[in-house]
Amino acid sequence: MKTIAVLGTYDTKADELEFVAQKIRDQGFAVLTIDVGTGERPRIPPDVTRDELLASIDADLKPIAGDRGACVALMGRAAAAVLPSLAADGRIDAVLSLGGGGGTSIATAAMRALPIGFPKLMVSTVASGDTSAYIGTKDIVMMPSVVDVAGLNRISQLVFTRAVGAICGMVQAEVESEAAKPIIVASMFGNTTKCIEIAKPILENAGYEVLVFHATGIGGRAMEDLIASGMVAGVLDITTTELADELLGGIMSAGPNRLEAAGTAGLPTVIAPGCLDMANFGPRSTLPDRYRSRLIYEHNPDNTLVRTTAEESARLGRTLAEQVDRYGDNVTVMIPTRAISVISAPGQPFHDPVADAALFEAIAKTQKPIVRIECEINDNAFASAAASELLRLLAGG
Repeated sequence: MKTIAVLGTYDTKADELEFVAQKIRDQGFAVLTIDVGTGERPRIPPDVTRDELLASIDADLKPIAGDRGACVALMGRAAAAVLPSLAADGRIDAVLSLGGGGGTSIATAAMRALPIGFPKLMVSTVASGDTSAYIGTKDIVMMPSVVDVAGLNRISQLVFTRAVGAICGMVQAEVESEAAKPIIVASMFGNTTKCIEIAKPILENAGYEVLVFHATGIGGRAMEDLIASGMVAGVLDITTTELADELLGGIMSAGPNRLEAAGTAGLPTVIAPGCLDMANFGPRSTLPDRYRSRLIYEHNPDNTLVRTTAEESARLGRTLAEQVDRYGDNVTVMIPTRAISVISAPGQPFHDPVADAALFEAIAKTQKPIVRIECEINDNAFASAAASELLRLLAGG
């Protein structure tokens, strides 16, 4: 029998949590209740107490009892320490939680510690807002509670019952895995799509499974996390544009640690300066004043691109070179000298040979091998060469 964890603040949400627990039992599943409350002791004894969670990290709420924020953060850390071991030991097959702001913070901290593919559902009062901080790079399903999680009524019971149906369905859904193939991760943007579309089947025909990540900030972070997990065999990092957003303050930065994971893991890696000609912002009306006089391209009504200058391009090239120098001997930087994106090609709006030259000159300061190809990044010649070079590195070449 599959077991679903019902995790929540049993000091304040006991009735609601017990409602979903019973609904799960009615569906033929076992339930493991987990208390992550920080207030009064719960009147319904949980299967896993808050004290057990805190003991796992040698912590105690008493010294910080007057600081709700600190208590929430500590309980989130404790739950995150225990939930993965419960999953790994086969004691739970999914997790469902209900909560407001504090409960959501605690529960999703624990859910983010679980592997991708493990069913996780959060019914929350904050699910209709910006949930990126709660989800991180994991596959957490956020479901709006509509009304507050503060008692049982016709609306909350309807939402909770549907949530039970959803988590039970996730557990019942069988995942058919193809024979385990080594994984290659690749970074892509709309402006480098054709490159990856050409390279991907070459790698697949060589026996690899290729996972493509959209370089939108969260995509880069997710790729870095997967690389760090140890599941990846090789990296085709064609689209390093998130470095530009980090430098210019764009909306698609992956943070300061982009490009680090593959070097730390020592993985065979091919890196290209794909889309370093652009930084991403929202609608044109939201563009920071400092960029309004710059070369701008409206990719769509919600996405405005700012062309990087020669000075910025040089800084980006230095950043890329410095990161690559931390890699081992199994990395190659590949430069398509005619265009690093669709819109930087000759005749296109972001074509700027001076900025590109500054970028390439700075990248060339790396101590690692560089391959220059006189073509555009989306040309068949470049994509095929990048895939072939990665296969060579994977073979120990």
